[in-house]
Amino acid sequence: MCENRSAVILGTGRGIPEKVLTNFDLEKIVDTSDQWIKERSGIERRHILEDGKANSDLCSEAATKALKEAGLTAEDLDMIIVGTITPDYLFPSTASQVQAKIGAVNAAACDISAACSGFIYGLTVANSMIQSGVVNHVLVIGAEVLSRITDWEDRGTCVLFGDGAGAAVLGPADDDSAIISSYIKSDGRLGDLLILPAGGSANPATRETVDNRMHYIKMQGREVFKHAVRAMKDAAVHSLESAGFTSDDLNLLITHQANIRIIDAIASRLKLPDDKVYVNIQEYGNTSAASIPIAFDEARRNGRLKKGDLCLLVAFGGGFTWGATLIRM
Repeated sequence: MCENRSAVILGTGRGIPEKVLTNFDLEKIVDTSDQWIKERSGIERRHILEDGKANSDLCSEAATKALKEAGLTAEDLDMIIVGTITPDYLFPSTASQVQAKIGAVNAAACDISAACSGFIYGLTVANSMIQSGVVNHVLVIGAEVLSRITDWEDRGTCVLFGDGAGAAVLGPADDDSAIISSYIKSDGRLGDLLILPAGGSANPATRETVDNRMHYIKMQGREVFKHAVRAMKDAAVHSLESAGFTSDDLNLLITHQANIRIIDAIASRLKLPDDKVYVNIQEYGNTSAASIPIAFDEARRNGRLKKGDLCLLVAFGGGFTWGATLIRM
């Protein structure tokens, strides 16, 4: 065990598909409109992974960029964690596919299934492992190819989702820049409100499950909204208070980019002005586990975050799962 050791984010990166699907494109697919989508979600476009590519390809792109910024090679990694609900395969893990593609021959690898909270869960595990001295360098990735499990005939959900990946390389901190606190929770009693019904052992793939479109995301939007706002606000407050801070101390809040109304509601409850809340949902839509690391990488690279700033990451997803991570840049 290593007393008083903390973890710091050494580098970040993102992998974004080139193909863009706009709201106007969706008008040609389902009964919807650009105005309807923007008013209800804040989304204007989303990126869709091309045929023949897999989740691990996006992960590998993001990982390579994060390693470069961190000044490390893939061989320096001790652990790879991928948060995803759209893995390449049920097994082997997408993390092991990334390991092979980037040449991280010395790393252990595993996936975390926590839906939109996957990256926060991954950061929490990685931080704990570095604190304990079990590992030194961990690659944490949040990545999704939601277009492959989206029902493009369901106007209520198909307008929401996009594909992408974001990565962060963590290592031991040598100054005050570090992950300050992490908080994760779940409530499996509410799992049916946001679910992919078939494809697992409960409902293995059959002709009937395919015909009944059970291999696509099913969501009860109003109930999810209600629980998401309350859970993320509570996670944010808990993470701040446990470290001796309040929302007034924050330089930037990055929430899961699920819906502009959810983001606005959380900012309002934390009494944060717009300039302290990062929003990029208009460009990517809801990318589940990828949304926070994509936004975090953007915020770092476009000057919204600088050394010494206090940044709070907050997520909520199917399971239900939720959590928050407080970071001193």
